[in-house]
Amino acid sequence: MSEGLIRRSVLTGVGHYLPEKITSNAEMALRVDTSDDWITERTGIKQRHFAGSHETAAFMGAAAAREALAKAGVDPLAVNAIILATSTPDQAFPATAVHVQAAIGAHNAFGFDLAAACSGFIYGLSVADGLIRAGQADNILVIGSEVYSRILNFEDRGTCVLFGDGAAAVLLQARDVAPGSKGVLSTHLHSDGRLADMLYVDGAVGQPEKSGKLVMNGREVFRHAVTLLSSAVNEALTANGLTNKDIDWLVPHQANRRIIDSVGKKLGLTEAQVVVTVDQHANTSAASIPLALYQAMSDGRILPGQLVLLEALGGGLTWGSALIRL
Repeated sequence: MSEGLIRRSVLTGVGHYLPEKITSNAEMALRVDTSDDWITERTGIKQRHFAGSHETAAFMGAAAAREALAKAGVDPLAVNAIILATSTPDQAFPATAVHVQAAIGAHNAFGFDLAAACSGFIYGLSVADGLIRAGQADNILVIGSEVYSRILNFEDRGTCVLFGDGAAAVLLQARDVAPGSKGVLSTHLHSDGRLADMLYVDGAVGQPEKSGKLVMNGREVFRHAVTLLSSAVNEALTANGLTNKDIDWLVPHQANRRIIDSVGKKLGLTEAQVVVTVDQHANTSAASIPLALYQAMSDGRILPGQLVLLEALGGGLTWGSALIRL
């Protein structure tokens, strides 16, 4: 390594996959007592994608991973690790990540799943960054892939209209760079299990008598979200000696337009600096941040050298932030 350079995780490729079926608010109103106006006013959501029977977390994750590798010009055999964040794995085990590994031909990689609900991508990014900084890997795929349509209670209008399915992936590569010039600058993770009953899935393989459906106290989640997210954002800025004026883009978890707008205002950002895709995709949990990042990079909004702030909150409660200079 040249003098003055440090080893960093640099984002070199991003990919995505969205299921073919798009379901509008009007179509949701045919299934549950709701309306387009009700959903739009409270959440900002206009439509969501729902997976078909073949569109599993592994299928979608593999498609997103292939695109990310193609964008970076990296052979699957060069991948050292696959970290897949999901709350809706294909199986209890093996990990969905190993199915992605097989599907894309990344035979030299190790892979595992990570469960942190809607904060999963931030958690996965942090783990991957740590592995790269420690010299244990040079090329890591971080994937968020979710099929929430399989755990929704379509008799609960307060939750079933909020979520959608999809996947997105980023490739992180080890690079020797000048401090602060490029790459993942820092990540910040938190959880509080005392708040676990605000947002959860009622059961799993170990609890067969449970429903296995998503349950949420939306009012309480909203009440905590803005405060906790703002705290994580400020933590990231302070850790890097930066202020909100240094941020070029906020790419938040896409849960609710009101939460997104509130955090953006607290940071003093303009509406144009905040990437919003919740209207198109609804809440895709661990896939929402990388899907939003994909869209803003693909349409030319986010440019090389810009400072991007990521933040998310999910069941657990879990929350966190990350600062990346692209």
